[in-house]
Amino acid sequence: MANSKTGEKTSAKTGSASGNGKKTSGSGRDSNIFDPEKAQQEYNKRKKSQLEAIKKTDKEILSEMLYEMVLGRRFEEKCAEVYRIGKIGGFCHLYIGQEAISIGVQTQLEDRDFVIGSYRDHVQAMVQGISPESVMAELYGKADGNVGGKGGSMHMFSKEHNFFGGHGIVGGQIGVATGLAFAQKYKETGGVVVCYFGEAAVNQGIFHESLNMAALWKLPCIYICENNKYGMGTSQERATSISSISSKAESYGIEGEFVDGMDVMAVRVAARRAIERARNDSAPTLLEVRAYRYMGHSMSDPGKYRSTEEIKKYQERDPIILFKDSLKEAGVLTDEEFEDIEKRAVEKVAEAIEFAESSPDPDNSSLLTDVLV
Repeated sequence: MANSKTGEKTSAKTGSASGNGKKTSGSGRDSNIFDPEKAQQEYNKRKKSQLEAIKKTDKEILSEMLYEMVLGRRFEEKCAEVYRIGKIGGFCHLYIGQEAISIGVQTQLEDRDFVIGSYRDHVQAMVQGISPESVMAELYGKADGNVGGKGGSMHMFSKEHNFFGGHGIVGGQIGVATGLAFAQKYKETGGVVVCYFGEAAVNQGIFHESLNMAALWKLPCIYICENNKYGMGTSQERATSISSISSKAESYGIEGEFVDGMDVMAVRVAARRAIERARNDSAPTLLEVRAYRYMGHSMSDPGKYRSTEEIKKYQERDPIILFKDSLKEAGVLTDEEFEDIEKRAVEKVAEAIEFAESSPDPDNSSLLTDVLV
């Protein structure tokens, strides 16, 4: 029987398996040399796994997931474009290449669940229900932005949609997420908390303190490390002694999984296990979701520390192309339907730009409102 919220036809077994059903161990290091034959083998392997998961999921949910991924990609591409001509100021961190993570996770959440993240937050905010118009207006610093133009790129927020940031301090949101999870448990809401952070944040003390506390108090928090291999311009291999982030869960006696973040269905399956664990057992989970950002750390980062070969290696397994091809092979999607999805996404982004352009600047009288010192 299909779940009304998730669209799943069958429930997955719980366990500490990766997105492809295998337990993982070791350092998690891999080569950045592009091998076309190996890339094709990996693509075929992952598509086969996707097809099995697709068979168990309703078509309407699958189509919506693909639309959300395409919308996120087109939205971020437009952000890069208008940033370059000065319409967006300050820092701007794009999600291009990582779309499968938030879509795989958040399309399964309920209204009572909370989401919190770091500064790479535009797509996560939109998947959570904040309109593209409101997100773009916030990027423009306009009054109709979701926090009145005061947050900008790094601080999306909406209490209405249970999206609690957008945090600029590396790892800062992890402690807040743990507090949110305590509130969910204390109030007996049955809700869970999803907390996103990058791999560089696991070297912060707040990460370890929070996981220890969540394990002790059995808090319904899902800690999701979006491991894109680089903390700003520093490779994970140069910054972290043990590069298998998921294995750190063992230190606190909680479940940990490594997941292929370029595969939206692998993310979905692993996230479902974690959500069920949090909701039913009030138990935390650490997910290491390995993906890759195609752009630099932010719009001010040219990304010279990465080779063209390395970027090409990951683009060969683009999460949108992989998912689209799998849906077509499964008979769920036609070329015409994909063209319609692309058209709708482009039109929605154009509407967001028009809305942001026409939105007024914040009034001077609001300068000191909602400011705490």
